[in-house]
Amino acid sequence: MNTLQTARMSLATVLLALSGTVFAAAPSRMIVSFQPGAAAPVKAAVLAARGAVLLDIAGMDAIAVELPPAALAALARNPHVAYVEEDVKRYPLALFTPSGPPYFRGQLVPYGVSMVQADQLPDTGAANRKLCIIDSGYDRSHEDLAANPAAGVYDSGTGWWYTDENHHGTHVAGTIAAVDNSLTGVVGVTAGSRLKLHIVKVFGASGWAYSSTLANAARQCGDAGANVISMSLGGGSPSVTERRAFDRLARRGVLSVAAAGNGGNAAIIYPAGYPSVLMVGALDEHRSWASFSQYNSKVELAAPGVMVLSTVPAAGSLQAMLRVGATVYAPFPMAGSPAKTASAPLADFGTGTAIDPAMAGKICLIARGGVSFAAKVGNCQDSGGLGAVIYNNAPGAFEGTLGDTVTAIPSMSASDTEGASLRGQLGQNATLTVSAANYAYYSGTSMATPHVSAVAALVWSYFPACTAAQIRTTLARSALDLGAAGRDDFYGYGLVQARDAYERIRARGCGA
Repeated sequence: MNTLQTARMSLATVLLALSGTVFAAAPSRMIVSFQPGAAAPVKAAVLAARGAVLLDIAGMDAIAVELPPAALAALARNPHVAYVEEDVKRYPLALFTPSGPPYFRGQLVPYGVSMVQADQLPDTGAANRKLCIIDSGYDRSHEDLAANPAAGVYDSGTGWWYTDENHHGTHVAGTIAAVDNSLTGVVGVTAGSRLKLHIVKVFGASGWAYSSTLANAARQCGDAGANVISMSLGGGSPSVTERRAFDRLARRGVLSVAAAGNGGNAAIIYPAGYPSVLMVGALDEHRSWASFSQYNSKVELAAPGVMVLSTVPAAGSLQAMLRVGATVYAPFPMAGSPAKTASAPLADFGTGTAIDPAMAGKICLIARGGVSFAAKVGNCQDSGGLGAVIYNNAPGAFEGTLGDTVTAIPSMSASDTEGASLRGQLGQNATLTVSAANYAYYSGTSMATPHVSAVAALVWSYFPACTAAQIRTTLARSALDLGAAGRDDFYGYGLVQARDAYERIRARGCGA
């Protein structure tokens, strides 16, 4: 599989409301925590107030309810009620090398695999660990995921765990455990089909969930025997119920890992911001801080999160191929391009800002800048061009989108160096192909998080007697220090390192 495609995200809102608080313009979906044994009278009070019980939050003495705003203050004063808080939203946090030993031939090895040293630490004993992915599901039929020992349950709101309508969860799963199978796709951090996976599907096609749902999902992970929980998701407001759920899991010996967020600012998002959850920031392939990654005092570790290649459900992405003469290029398809092939002489269309009849029957080579990508491709098409290649006017590759514009010709983006080479091949025959793919490049702290959670499970599999807290400490102390010396708000303790964490425990013992 060669060059592939993209996706992107937002946050949530407000308030902690304790007993006796007066509610002004409060949201109607709330979490109600009650005294042990008081579920029945509290539910009765909700129904009497013309509300509805939406979810029993397992093991938390709490329920998610929908209530008229006028009824909230009275419910908060109910003697059986411990507290009432908003049921805040949680979102997935994605923005939207030839293989060699130790992998079978013919696969692509995403750069993050070697950056976190996963290629230096075999997952031969990973069957003694279970990793729970809370996300949008898992495409069990995918060629690079089907061999994994994975399980889950049916959810009445989101459906079966082995389906994935928005592709985010399958991408996360591929980074964790895409299989080392000859000539097929990519490899994950644990590529030997040994690590046990448990999938809890909280996101449907709409792409968001409530904090009550997340607290319930975390409990499911714990009940399934998970050692590590991976959460490429978050939102802007804390939740007492959610925090309590993760605190309980930590006391049970579960390591929870979550994304720092993609706002590129110092805001703390949750669940990553809770002390019992390990927060992960994102780096690019050069080990530099990703400009979208949240930076604050809670960032603990960093991992690859820019242009990460991984699995998506069948035909859930696009891939591009460009051949000019005898030269093969690896561009990115324009998001929104039709899946088509075009073959014609390559012609210089400048910056593509105006229609030019000389482009009829040609492949348009276009410099970035001046007008939108959609306008450039549209002008090529209206000129009679059969396909469009837009090259960068700055160093490096880029991903472009046509937005809501529908075009009939295939289009793709090339780097500045590819553009320079293409300008030297004007007049030669170019074959441009955009086709459906099962793999995609995504960016976000969502992509960094599964690197860390999978490394945690991998290292832990060698030392199952270590505790979750000791594994967390070891990952921090063995991380590759980046940025300012010592822990800093951008990189945390640094880039997570599988082999170095293993060597540290082997030499010093758990948590030293």
